[in-house]
This record gives sequence, C-alpha cells and structure tokens, in this order.
Amino acid sequence: MLNFTLRRLNLLLFTLLMLSIVSFSLNYLFPGDVLVNMSGETAMSDAREQELSLIYHTDGNILQQYIAYMGQIFSGNFGVSMASSASISNELLIHLPATIELCLAALFIALLIGMPLGFLAAIFHNKPVDKIILAFAMLGYSIPVFWLALILIMIFSITLSLLPSSGQLNLLFDIEMVTGLKLIDIMLSDSPYKAAAMKDALLHLILPAITVALAPMTIFIRLARTSMLEVLDSNYIKAARAKGLSKAMIIYRHGIRNALVGIVRQIGLQFANIVTLAMIAEVIFAWQGAGGWLIESIEARDYTAIQGGLIALATFTFFINILADFLYVAINPLERYKKHGA
Repeated sequence: MLNFTLRRLNLLLFTLLMLSIVSFSLNYLFPGDVLVNMSGETAMSDAREQELSLIYHTDGNILQQYIAYMGQIFSGNFGVSMASSASISNELLIHLPATIELCLAALFIALLIGMPLGFLAAIFHNKPVDKIILAFAMLGYSIPVFWLALILIMIFSITLSLLPSSGQLNLLFDIEMVTGLKLIDIMLSDSPYKAAAMKDALLHLILPAITVALAPMTIFIRLARTSMLEVLDSNYIKAARAKGLSKAMIIYRHGIRNALVGIVRQIGLQFANIVTLAMIAEVIFAWQGAGGWLIESIEARDYTAIQGGLIALATFTFFINILADFLYVAINPLERYKKHGA
C-alpha cells in the first residue's frame, strides 16, 4: 500500500506541475501585458506597477517569473478579476463549493441508477429487459445536455410546477454560508426552518443533477453490464454453479463485488465528463457554481479568472481521480502490490 500511495503522490505532484506550467504559459498566450494578465489589475499607478513587477519578477528571466507566479498561487493569491476587480480567491470560495455539490450529486445518481441497471441487463442477457436497458443507454447518451435541461424545465417546472428551474435555494431562507455546500450549511445551521430549507435545496438540486448525471449514467450502465457478463462467464462462477449455489446467491456473493472492480476504475475518468457537463447545466439552471462563472469569464475575456478557474476545476477533478484509485485498490487489494500500473 505504501508503494501505491507513493506512486499516486508522485503522479499528483507531476500533474500539478504540468497544470501550473500551462496556467503560467497563458499569461504569455493571452493578449495584453503579461503583468496585467498575472495580476488582473488593468488600471494601476506607476508605483503600483513597480510594486507588482517586483512581486512577479517581470524583469527577471522566465524561471524567476514562474517561481514568483507560483508563490502567489500557493499563498492563495490568484489576482483580481479584470471584469469586476473582485478577488479571484474569494470568487472561487463562493462558486467552487456549488460545483462540487452538483458534481457529487450527479455522480451519486449516475452510480445509483447506472450500476443496478447494468447488472440487471447482464443478468437477463439477450432478453427483452437487456434490450430495453441498452436502448435507454444509447438514447440517454445521444441527448445533448442543453436540450435535456430545457425539456426537464418545460415538463417539471413549467407544465407540472413540481420542481424549481433555477438557483440553489429560495431567497426566503437565510442560511449562513459556512462551507459553501448548501446541504451541509443547512445541516450546520441552527435555523428554525432547517427542515423546510433542506427540502427546498434538494428540490433545487434534482433537475440540474439529473441533467448532468444522464450521460455518465449510460456509461456506467454499459460498464456494469460488460463487467458483470465477464464475471458470470468466469471459471469461479462456473465452479459455484457446479456446487449448487443459486443464481441469486452467486450474483450476491461473487458477481457484484467482482464486477465493481471494473466500474470503480472508471469513476475518475467519468468525473471529468461530469465537470464539463456541469458547466453547461450551471448556466441553464442559474446555478451559482464555478463552471458557470468560468464560462462568463471566458465571454468577458477575464484572463485571470480563466486561469483561476482552470487551476481550481482541474485540481478538484484530479483529486477525485486519486480517491477513485484508492477506492479501486480497496476492493481489489492485489493492485496495491503491483510494480506497474494502477
């Protein structure tokens, strides 16, 4: 396990190094002055310009500039927004938790529905149930996320008036922000209307989470189906059948656990897809997350905000990949002893 942890730590450091180099390079690739792109301050006095030049070492070589830039990033200073002059760090603290909450909810839904449907399709292989589930998976994967979002809003918000179509929480509920995650903040709150606020937050979460979850869900359906079919065709399953174990007992004792191995390894890869889909959903549902904020920054050509959003979302996605890897070796202990891979 120690070797596996060290390999993952090395991969983490190398990935963050590459990410930092890409982020730093954007200061030179974006149009305009390099110092303005690094700091975000578009209007500055001569004294302030000289001060920032000393901070970012713009008169030094490229390595000195990179070290100075990363020093500011590690100290939590991402500069200020070119559009609003607000601190990028504060903007990320406000918006990033909302994206984390939406992405984790979508991942939970995708796994909760996708894996059982995939297992069910494998158990009833080549039967009507299998074909119906596969047809649903193909249809769900082919639906554009923006079109799905509009359809869900039209049906459940406008026609049936069952679910809210925008925001995270009704403005009537005054919940103090502690973590930025609405559901967690409501649980930590001592508000007398905590239960009503929790219900309202969950209702606001349903449509955007389903919108983001559908495409990854279809991937998990096919992964679970393929993984379960491979397990059911393995020699140890045939031996269990020969011993007289029932099909239900074989699936419960041996099938599900071994089929999960092939699925868990893909969670990290699919999470990157979830983050991308969440960026679109946040705009449509007016979800105040980092994805929607980043898209607005791109439209406004707010280069410091783009860099901050890139670093934050990429780091978040990579940490989820690392956690998925540790979960993978937890259910498949043999992987932790391999010298290569994993």
